[in-house]
Amino acid sequence: MNIVRLLTTLVLLLGLGIASAEPLDWDSLDSDQQHLLKQLQDRWDGLPAERRERLLKGVERWKKMDPEQRHRARTNLKRWRKLSPEKRARLRKRLERFRKLEPAQRQRLRNKVQRFRKLPAEKRRALRKRWQKMSPTDLQRARRRLLHNHQRPRR
Repeated sequence: MNIVRLLTTLVLLLGLGIASAEPLDWDSLDSDQQHLLKQLQDRWDGLPAERRERLLKGVERWKKMDPEQRHRARTNLKRWRKLSPEKRARLRKRLERFRKLEPAQRQRLRNKVQRFRKLPAEKRRALRKRWQKMSPTDLQRARRRLLHNHQRPRR
């Protein structure tokens, strides 16, 4: 019985994989998708299939967002567009490193960022200034401490 379930599951997964591997042309998108992606209409059919799939996943995420989340997403996109190509490349590299971390390490970093954001503005400025003055060796040591949750003894 288990082998039948396994084979059925594999057939279904393969079928879904084949279906999703087919490129989606513009006319196969529903009206919501077309509306949200209208800036890409002229180029859509020429985009690589992976890019189209990512864009469609983004549309689905967008549709699930509340107005506040959409506002934040728009603001972040405007900031992203203003960045230099070098800064974007550095941020992509950092994001790639973050995604390679273990889930527990990613959560620790998220928690620390939340704690940092809750600090008063003056305290955040002081910490940023202190961070910027650190030597490369001290920065590396501090990053390791952040990732591995080593607490520095309080004075």
